[in-house]
Amino acid sequence: MRSRFRLSGLHWSVVMPVLAALVLALTWGQSLSAALVALVSVLLGGAVLSAVHHAEVIAHRVGEPFGSLVLAVAVTVIEVALIVTLMADGGDKSSSLARDTVFAAVMITCNGIVGLSLLVGALRRRVAVFNAEGTAAAFGTVATLAGLSLVLPTFTTSTPGPQFSSAQLVFAALAALILYGLFVATQTVRHRDYFLPVTAEGVVIDTDDHADPPSARTALTSVGLLAVALIAVVGLAKGVSPAIESAVAAAGLPASVVGVVIALLVLLPETIAALRAARRDRVQTSLNLGLGSAMASIGLTIPAVAAASVWLEGPLLLGLGATHMVLLALTLVVGTLTVIPGRATPLQGGVHLSLLAAYVVLAVSP
Repeated sequence: MRSRFRLSGLHWSVVMPVLAALVLALTWGQSLSAALVALVSVLLGGAVLSAVHHAEVIAHRVGEPFGSLVLAVAVTVIEVALIVTLMADGGDKSSSLARDTVFAAVMITCNGIVGLSLLVGALRRRVAVFNAEGTAAAFGTVATLAGLSLVLPTFTTSTPGPQFSSAQLVFAALAALILYGLFVATQTVRHRDYFLPVTAEGVVIDTDDHADPPSARTALTSVGLLAVALIAVVGLAKGVSPAIESAVAAAGLPASVVGVVIALLVLLPETIAALRAARRDRVQTSLNLGLGSAMASIGLTIPAVAAASVWLEGPLLLGLGATHMVLLALTLVVGTLTVIPGRATPLQGGVHLSLLAAYVVLAVSP
């Protein structure tokens, strides 16, 4: 039974990215009918799941905390590619797309993934236990990146509107890259043990006993299929983006909802991976996934859109409004109080989820 399941999973993970890439080649540059939009949307979701599946295979091969890093970067590559391609086609109306998507990713990861992971972990063992040193380092980096990239543009005066001047944008992009690079070095080299799961007694778990790691050949195959899946995701998302924007407009929703849809699309599979880790009492791995994605979302997206702004038309609006700054401030304060003890009850998980719910309500009805 187990071998059949593995074969079925392997077959699905191989076929889906290839099929998605084939449909992309056949539909590239064409106006999609309603039936094709439905088909492409299904394949798009399958390609995202396949991409994260292969990222997990690679992650399992290299171990923690490298695995969480691989998965976070893979998901962020999808997000960055989607943002840049949609901004290239959207003109002035997509000037705030990067801000909306990055902020949505921060709220979903820091409140949704973190909240669900803590809730699941605490319900299983009464108290969810994680490494306070590593989680605090990750959360502090997320807070700094969010402040520099999403809050400061609202208050700068060199350029009208919530946007950076060219010099300020270059600084924000370089700062984001440097901080993200420093965090990766801390997570994988100097203080790797800070980001490993711990037992209820605080003992670091440096082994993964739930399955044997895949072979080098399997991991290399997943690298190739991951690349195919990422290309398919970007191309198919560009094809269905007009339908998404039209649906949002027809429903009378704010344009910022498009950014929420993108963030939900790329982070849903990672949310599932985080919940699986929490159910196996690997809450630290879940937090690595959530906070790592938030960090990568800012640290890689802002430099990417800064570089793309050279040839993209229209302004690049990055500064948050007052309502979103309040939600971000609440998230940072609550997150700090959650991280400091290194232990959390279901209450902390519920508090984070309530903040996510408030963000979703205000996104739909500002």
